[in-house]
Amino acid sequence: MKSIFLFIFTSATLFAQKFVVPTQQQLAWQQTELSAFLHFGVNTFTDREWGEGTESPKIFNPTRFDANKIVKALKRAGFKRIIITAKHHDGFCLWQTAQTEHSIKNSPYKNGKGDIVKELSVACKKFGVQFGVYLSPWDRHEPSYGTSSYNDFYKKQLRELLTNYSDISEVWFDGAKGENAKNMVYDFQGYWKLVRELQPNAVMFSDVGPDVRWVGNESGNAGNTNWSTITTTGMSPGVADEKYLNTGDSEGKLWIPAETDVSIRKGWFYHAAEDSTVKSGKQLLDLYFNSVGKNSLLLLNIPPNKNGELSESDVKSLNAFRILREKTFKNNLVETQCVASPILTDKKLETFLELNRDSFIVFEFKKPITFDVLMLQENIAQGQRIASGNFEFWNGTAWQLLKNFSTVGYKRLIKCDPVTTTKLRLSILQSKGAAQLSEVGVYKN
Repeated sequence: MKSIFLFIFTSATLFAQKFVVPTQQQLAWQQTELSAFLHFGVNTFTDREWGEGTESPKIFNPTRFDANKIVKALKRAGFKRIIITAKHHDGFCLWQTAQTEHSIKNSPYKNGKGDIVKELSVACKKFGVQFGVYLSPWDRHEPSYGTSSYNDFYKKQLRELLTNYSDISEVWFDGAKGENAKNMVYDFQGYWKLVRELQPNAVMFSDVGPDVRWVGNESGNAGNTNWSTITTTGMSPGVADEKYLNTGDSEGKLWIPAETDVSIRKGWFYHAAEDSTVKSGKQLLDLYFNSVGKNSLLLLNIPPNKNGELSESDVKSLNAFRILREKTFKNNLVETQCVASPILTDKKLETFLELNRDSFIVFEFKKPITFDVLMLQENIAQGQRIASGNFEFWNGTAWQLLKNFSTVGYKRLIKCDPVTTTKLRLSILQSKGAAQLSEVGVYKN
């Protein structure tokens, strides 16, 4: 191997090799790292996960719902985007839709004048948090569901959400459908076209994109190998290989990065019986390492309770999660204790060192350091390139292997047992063309 140290390359030196790259919207989306999902609706009041569509709107009355309070709490915990279940499978709508009576307008909430979608969108704009909506294609209340005319009904609802509620940063779709409506064919191409027309800056999520893909599970684990590229031939929302979605494809033709969705509780809607299942701050930090730290984005569900509030136990865990993140990543020892290129610690993906395969960097520290967390980032604006590498530390007489790693992408976080050393070596073992290393972090948790 040859040592590459402190050589700085700009985009003008890029090889002629072509890479699949993200759009500006996808790039901005991934850098937000943390999104909050709010599952909220009639299921909150019936204590169910999936409603039947026969629930009376009269049961929906979250008397202490305060959008400002919710958004402030989530922003304080570090979440950059909030996605609300505007309509779940039961068909009950949390906005003043003109398409059905099965909505908040026939509930006692604010005497039928309330609009959860509007209240949250206004609060998000007020506090500088991005806003997103989930509109379930499956609708167990709507009579036209299961027929081709349902697609027109769904598009009318989608149009309402896309035109009446300011900027929307993410639109969340899934492919769920009723067992008795297997012939229901969703017009996803038509849905996606409408989003592109009315909210061109929004990214769209489904099993297979078109902008963001499902990670393949709801346990909070992105693949240890996780490419942002896949090929969607033969796949559609609801029809996809979960293992393939979890790892991505190094030869994939489309840039569709993974979003890792998981709930802070056992279920997705609030259930008082699950108050004891709230994940701790440490468990949430582990989820962060297993999602954001594996080239994904963490979409954490925090369901409001029957009062319309985030439960105290949930908020407590979120705050503990924030404190642990801040503590873990407060002091980058590469920045404070190493004579190294500032390019690698300037928190900018677009500044990078370009490394060929079989190259390495040696980081020499001013004095012995002790660490247990490592971080790498690539300049993904020019594609994902690093396929494998390793870290070694100087044990006083020789280099000793610390950790092997697979893909990097937007971010790779690596935990290890505490190590004390004066030198650390990073080797790029496999890469698609020249790797563009943007950031390196070494931390003591």
